[in-house]
Amino acid sequence: MVEGLLVGTLGAVAIVGTAVFGAWTGRPSLADGEAGLVCAAALALYLVSVGAGRALVGIAAVLGTCLALQAPQAAAGVVLAEQGRVQSVVVTSVEDGRATDSGHGRYLCSVADADGVALKVRIWRGCGQTTQPGDALAVVYDPKGRVPPRGVEPGVGVPGPLRDLALWGAALVAGSLVAVVRSYRLSAPSEAPDPPGGGVART
Repeated sequence: MVEGLLVGTLGAVAIVGTAVFGAWTGRPSLADGEAGLVCAAALALYLVSVGAGRALVGIAAVLGTCLALQAPQAAAGVVLAEQGRVQSVVVTSVEDGRATDSGHGRYLCSVADADGVALKVRIWRGCGQTTQPGDALAVVYDPKGRVPPRGVEPGVGVPGPLRDLALWGAALVAGSLVAVVRSYRLSAPSEAPDPPGGGVART
């Protein structure tokens, strides 16, 4: 159990940690989740090496991959929450984007800064059905340009983005724990050796 907890925890920390480190230092190969996928693959290979079942290894690999794909957005949120600056931008157009689970579309706003320079990304946080071209929106951006800007979310600090990954991380730790524990097999008890002289052992 200790080995399983340690392996799962190290795997989850490595997957999330590489994304945060990449976003913080401006290294796209780490911030985009590629390194996290490598960590997930390494965890799966370790589980194979200890003799875990293929089904359990597959589950751990899927959970690690999902965590690696979710980590870049959370890492960008950490950078913006810690070092981001807020500025006001002007909405230039509004588009009804993909539908959410509730059946309502997510609205995407194209915006431009005070100098009229259009931002390369569209904003959905703070962009709603009532938003019209010409309206002002608040966005948070990284002065060093390491991560793309996004709409302001009131009351969101550093723990907020990482909290979104807690469920995936806990599932990965649990999956790794079960895989490692199941990899141990109880060996059959060995037969007692014959007594010296070939006689019958007596109780």
